[in-house]
Amino acid sequence: MKIYDVLILGAGASGLMFASQIDEALHVGIVDVNDKVAAKLKISGGGKCNITNLEVSTNNYDSKDEIVSNVLSVFSKEDLLDFLNKNGVKLELRKNRYYFCKDSSDEIIDVLKKLTRHVEMLLNTEIFEAAKVDDIFHIKTSRGILKSEKLIVATGGKSYTILGASEVGLKIAKSFGLKVKEFSPALVGMTLQKEQFWMKELSGLSCHVHIKVGDKILNEEMLFAHKGISGPAVLSASLYWQKGNMSINFLPQNNIFDLIKGSKKQLSSVIPLPKRLSKAILEALGIDDIECKKITPQVLAQLQKIHNYKFAPAGNFGFTKAEVSRGGVLAEELNPSTLEAHHVKNLYFIGEVVDVTGELGGYNFQWAFSSAVVCAVSVERNYSWACKSSKNNIN
Repeated sequence: MKIYDVLILGAGASGLMFASQIDEALHVGIVDVNDKVAAKLKISGGGKCNITNLEVSTNNYDSKDEIVSNVLSVFSKEDLLDFLNKNGVKLELRKNRYYFCKDSSDEIIDVLKKLTRHVEMLLNTEIFEAAKVDDIFHIKTSRGILKSEKLIVATGGKSYTILGASEVGLKIAKSFGLKVKEFSPALVGMTLQKEQFWMKELSGLSCHVHIKVGDKILNEEMLFAHKGISGPAVLSASLYWQKGNMSINFLPQNNIFDLIKGSKKQLSSVIPLPKRLSKAILEALGIDDIECKKITPQVLAQLQKIHNYKFAPAGNFGFTKAEVSRGGVLAEELNPSTLEAHHVKNLYFIGEVVDVTGELGGYNFQWAFSSAVVCAVSVERNYSWACKSSKNNIN
């Protein structure tokens, strides 16, 4: 039975990027349950894939700072943009923040396919488990046992089960004794307690807000949905919320006291939000929609809460609606400079299967690509050293 130099589990963004960077002289294989590569890349961002962001730093990730800072220092946002530009992928910047493929996510998928033509694609192949026997990895799959000297686990998270997502990466990590954090939904809409059901009555409306969770402030659009609240601000807030209160500033661009000062209009008319929303917020705060000149000190105190509406979400919409998974192989189990497991030689974890989760806005694809490159550089260096060492021994 042949033994691969490198076997990659997962043909998503990180797995393909790793394969695109590895020496063509090596015998490399990619195993994936899907019949096509890059299934998640294909559908992300409405088919145009939000690849990265104008500003990328450790502050945009829920993770151990060391592993993210190390990885981004080797392959930064600028490096990714340069890679895409050199390979003819045209991008467009939306909202002065988000980089998307200009025409279609197929642009980057086609580049990755082209750069991995030297790799053996083992698609439509389910992965069951992995073990190490005499320094060789044995991977049990639906097409039998596959063997490899190095194993790259790029199996992703648990969201998008329709695309074959599973927890097999965590299963493999645990079988080798690595500590993991079980997957949970992230970048996902949030459900509400009974006291906030008034928001569900506004389904379809959206507004620009600041959402505060702990010491994080998320600045984006919030969408009212029939199941609760969603939209970019809420999805990013869900990354940091565990339980307890969060707060919404419904008027981040204005001061409510400046708006009502000297006005003879009704309260709902001076609040620069859709009238339905203005009235609903006032009702939720227990404030009558009165003329501004009739406002009492007691009403003023309540009105201030429009900038700091505190509540505790009931939960989230679950994995079926989650953009990504939070959790994975704990960063402390991996060398932050190589992504190799500290205690299992030649076993690497990259992409979403690692306990690094970014906010909404291209940060998770940035992590996928960056971690893949860091890992590939390490594997390349390892093989180069091994070849030189072998030659020296022969001489």
